[in-house]
Amino acid sequence: MEETIKSFKALLAKMHAYQHAMGALHYDAETVMPKKGAADFAQSMGVLSEESYKLSTGSEMRELLAKLAPEKDALDEITRREVEELGEQLEKLERIPMEEYVRYSMDTSAAMQVWKAAKNSNDFASFAPHLEKLVAFNRKLPGYLNPDLPKYDALLNEYEKGLTMEMLNGYFAGVRAALVPLIREISECGAQPDASALRAPFPIPRQRQLTDRLVSILTIDRERCALGEVEHPFTGGVSKNDVRLTTHYHECDVLSSFFSVVHEGGHALYELNTADELVGSPLGTGASMGIHESQSRLFENMIGRSREFIRLVYPAMAELFPEQMKRVSPELLYRAANRAEPSLIRTEADELTYSLHIMVRYELEKQLIGGALEVSDLPEAWNALYKEYLGVDVPDDMHGVLQDSHWSGGAFGYFPSYSIGSAYAAQIYDAMSRFIDIPATVSSGDLSPIVAWLTERIYRFGMLKKPNELILSACGKPFDSGYYTRYLTQKYRALYNL
Repeated sequence: MEETIKSFKALLAKMHAYQHAMGALHYDAETVMPKKGAADFAQSMGVLSEESYKLSTGSEMRELLAKLAPEKDALDEITRREVEELGEQLEKLERIPMEEYVRYSMDTSAAMQVWKAAKNSNDFASFAPHLEKLVAFNRKLPGYLNPDLPKYDALLNEYEKGLTMEMLNGYFAGVRAALVPLIREISECGAQPDASALRAPFPIPRQRQLTDRLVSILTIDRERCALGEVEHPFTGGVSKNDVRLTTHYHECDVLSSFFSVVHEGGHALYELNTADELVGSPLGTGASMGIHESQSRLFENMIGRSREFIRLVYPAMAELFPEQMKRVSPELLYRAANRAEPSLIRTEADELTYSLHIMVRYELEKQLIGGALEVSDLPEAWNALYKEYLGVDVPDDMHGVLQDSHWSGGAFGYFPSYSIGSAYAAQIYDAMSRFIDIPATVSSGDLSPIVAWLTERIYRFGMLKKPNELILSACGKPFDSGYYTRYLTQKYRALYNL
C-alpha cells in the first residue's frame, strides 16, 4: 500500500506540473503575449492538454485508482479525497474522446484571442464562428459527463456540484421578487449621489499605486502573488505559492479598477491560504466556483463597499489624486461606491442589480445548450433580456454580448456561481460577525483577523470539504438564500432612506 500511495503522489506531482505550465501560459497569453503569438499559444496548449489528458486517463492512473479505491477508508483524509476526485475525473474524461478534448482546448485558446479583438472592434460576426464551435461541443459534452441529467444541469455540476436548473429557477425567482421592486423604488426616489467628480481623469500610473495600497491592505503576499493587467480581470495560478491576480484600468472610472482589485483579491486570498499540505494536490484550490465567488463578493461588496473600508482608503486616494478628490468627501465616495442603478456592464454593476445581470446570462445559456437559441441569435436575445430585466438599451455588442470572456473560454454553467456566491457570502458574513466586530476591524486597517477567521473555516480546506459541508461547518446551518435578500434590502433601504 505504501508503494502504491508513493506512486500515486508522484503521478499527481507530474499532473500538477502540466497544470502549472498551462496556468502560466494562460496568464501570459492574457497579459503580455504579442498578438502574433496566438497560433503558437493554441498549439502549445493543445500539446500540453493532450499530455495532461493521457496522465489523467492512462493505464498508470487507472491501475493506481483500482488499488487505492477499495482501501480508501484506510487512507489519510487528503489521499482519500484525492482518490475520490481523481476517480470522478477519470470517469468523465474516459468518456470524452481524446481528439475532441484536445481540439476543444485548442479551440478555446484560439477563441479567447479572437474574442479580445472582436470586443475591442465591436465585431460579433468575427467571433461567432469560434463561439459556434464551443457551443456545439458543450451541447455534446453533457452526454459524456452525465447523460442521465438534463444537458445544462450537467454543465452546472462542473462548477457547483448538485446545482440544478430547478434549484436556480426557484432561487432566481426569489431574488427577483425581493429586489426588482426595491430597484424600482430606488429609481423613483430621485436620491442618487452626484458622482460626476469621480468620472474625471484619474491618471493610470497613480491608479496602479492605489492598487498597490489596496493589495497591501488586503494582506496579500506579493512574493506569492503576481499582478497583471488584462481586458477582463481574473485570478489564476495553481498553488498557494503562485497566484496570478489581474485587473484593468479606465482613466475616467477609478472605481472600476478599485473594486476589480478588491474582488480579485478575495479570490487570491482563498488560494493563498489553503493548507500547506495541499500544495501540488488537485485539492489545493477552492471547494467550488460558488464558494470561490463568495470570497470575491464578500471582499468586494461587504467589506470593500463598507463605510469603514471607504474611510480607510480615502486618505490614500486624496494623496494620490489631490485635484480630483477635492470635491469628493468620504461620505460621497461611500455613496458613489454603493450607487444602485441598472447598467450595461456586469463587472461594473452595483451590488443590488448584479444578480439581474447573471439572470440574463443564465437564461441565454439554458437556451443555447438546450438548442432553443443559436449563436447568431445571441445579440438580439441579449439586448431583449437587458431591456426586460434591467430596463436598459444596449447600444452595441461591445457593451452587450461581447462584454464577458467566459464563453470564449468555454465556461458554460459558470455564471450562476456568481449569484450563488453572493448568497453564500451574505450567510458567511453573518456567521463571521458573531465572532468578529467586522466594522471595527476594517476601521483599524488590520484585516488579518478577518482573513484568519476565513482561513480557519474555509480557505485551509481547499477541496477537502464540499460546498454544503463548508457552509454548514462555517455558519452552523445549511445554505439559506434569505440572508442575501435580507442583507441587500436592509442595506439599500438605509442608503436611500426608504
